[in-house]
Amino acid sequence: MYHLLPRSLSRLKVGQLAIIRPLVKDSLPSITRRSFAYYPNLQAVNKPDIYQQLNIMPRYLKSVKHSIATKQAPPSTHTVPDVVKGVIQDIRNNGDAAVRQYSEKFDKWSPPSFRLSQTDIDAAIAACPEQTIKDIKEVQHNVRTFAQAQRDSIKDFELEIQPGVFLGQKNNPLNRVGAYIPGGRYPLLASAHMTILTAKVAGVKHVIGCTPPIAGEIPNATIAAMHLAGADEIYLLGGVQAVAAMAIGTETIPRVDFLAGPGNAFVAEAKRQLFGEVGIDLFAGPTEILVVADETADPYTIAVDLLSQAEHGPDTPAVLVTNSEKVGKESIEWVDELLKILPTAPIASQSWQSFGEVIVAENMDEAYLIADDIASEHVEILTKNPREALDKMTNYGALFLGHNTCVSYGDKCIGTNHVLPTRKAARYTGGLWVGKYLRTVTYQEVQSDEASGKLGQLCGRSARAENFEGHARSGDLRAYHHLKDKIDWIEESLGGAAETNGVNGVH
Repeated sequence: MYHLLPRSLSRLKVGQLAIIRPLVKDSLPSITRRSFAYYPNLQAVNKPDIYQQLNIMPRYLKSVKHSIATKQAPPSTHTVPDVVKGVIQDIRNNGDAAVRQYSEKFDKWSPPSFRLSQTDIDAAIAACPEQTIKDIKEVQHNVRTFAQAQRDSIKDFELEIQPGVFLGQKNNPLNRVGAYIPGGRYPLLASAHMTILTAKVAGVKHVIGCTPPIAGEIPNATIAAMHLAGADEIYLLGGVQAVAAMAIGTETIPRVDFLAGPGNAFVAEAKRQLFGEVGIDLFAGPTEILVVADETADPYTIAVDLLSQAEHGPDTPAVLVTNSEKVGKESIEWVDELLKILPTAPIASQSWQSFGEVIVAENMDEAYLIADDIASEHVEILTKNPREALDKMTNYGALFLGHNTCVSYGDKCIGTNHVLPTRKAARYTGGLWVGKYLRTVTYQEVQSDEASGKLGQLCGRSARAENFEGHARSGDLRAYHHLKDKIDWIEESLGGAAETNGVNGVH
């Protein structure tokens, strides 16, 4: 029923696809009538350059104007950066007074101290149901076990690259980390496991955690998770004011070296503006889900899993790439039905309408190429052979393989980290892991005089090839001492004073 309109017969620009459908609404099958708004009479879709290069011609059963599949998300408006810049500068100038002002303004929260005492923490834990504490501990066991395996895979080493020349690598944990745990609509206590616990497994000496109050109350489960994860200090403070206070330091909140954790657009922008003054885990945008499905996939499961992420916010891309038009159409129908009974439908429906896509590929090889170009944060593989994605794909934040696995497991409990790259950043980076909390550094030592002299000769030639005379002379000096090379500039500068000045060896 849906056909590609040949570019030679259309007025579309080169690199666009067109999807046409019958003009009579009642002539469509019921599944399409119920999703009629998703199928305009003529739908033009900008085809990514990689599709043109590979001669891929996917069909879009549902598409949007600005999608992660076709282009980068549009930049934020000037409002967010300007507001964030002002808050940061105010905190830089006025410290705690500014922090308190913004906490009162945005969260209606101004306690005598933003830092929770041990009594406060104990009370928060005691207020949690016993099952909640058990669940937190079980999830943290999973996160700790996986993070420890990651840490164990990172090795210090030293090697003798040539006789008398030793090179080494060390992985030094960061000294001070600030972890932001979001609150607001959803108190993301799981972020405490992912940021604080992972930092402690990496060996970070001191971790500060900040989370906002919720409706003027302490979020007990979040505080319990932060404490059990190993936070050394916990502050009930949210938003830009929390992130800026940790990065800059105030009279009562110590400065950190690194910021980690997700947040809303204002928190993300604050991390962006503070990057360089402190390190950050990554630049995070709205969460994303991509489902890759073949003809064996269950459309009901696909719809449930797409909506599981769409409820995060009104700008969450939820994309299905499949080789089956039948699976694609039935998945759209089930999304429509499930939105009628989903408590978070007011948010999820906005994401689906504005950022939802259903793409039909000619075959699974093409589906994987499309998915790799999208480079989504979460990629769920619902196929008869899901593990083939490990070989077929490279651009993703995390893979979820098979019908028994889902993105929500990664978000909440399975043990891998849920702080992941978005907006196609998976093309060049992974997500948060123990390695983000380590500084891989190197050292070198030359114990052999002869080796030092030969390196000096090599250094001199290499540096002069780049016109770095000062670098060359450091090498010359070692060659002069250890190999007795005749170096004119040394002899001229020292004259006859070489022996009396003790310049007959490198000390």
